[in-house]
Amino acid sequence: QVQLVESGGGLVQAGGSLRLSCAASGRTFSSSGVGWFRQSPGKEREFVAGLNWSGAVTYYADSVEGRFTASRDNAKNTVDLQMNSLKPEDTAVYYCVAETSGWGAPQVMWNYWGQGTQVTVSS
Repeated sequence: QVQLVESGGGLVQAGGSLRLSCAASGRTFSSSGVGWFRQSPGKEREFVAGLNWSGAVTYYADSVEGRFTASRDNAKNTVDLQMNSLKPEDTAVYYCVAETSGWGAPQVMWNYWGQGTQVTVSS
């Protein structure tokens, strides 16, 4: 079982940066894949980034590749998402997620979800 709590969302101008953080609890965190999804009004939830259990392997959606960087610290049970060069289309609720296979790839079954944090990018 993994519990996830996001923080760091807010309002930023286009071209700016934000850093999201996710505090995780649960004995299986260090063996779990982790990542981030987002959902905009009227759109389906979409995969943003994923990391395997060690953080050595990362996956990114094409729309954020080169602008967003995901990282994890298994000693602190945290997952971060550094978002640079933000665009209005990045506006969404961002969810921290975890899964038990340890793979962290987009196609795995993401078992655990945080409550979400709002990111708004103004033009």
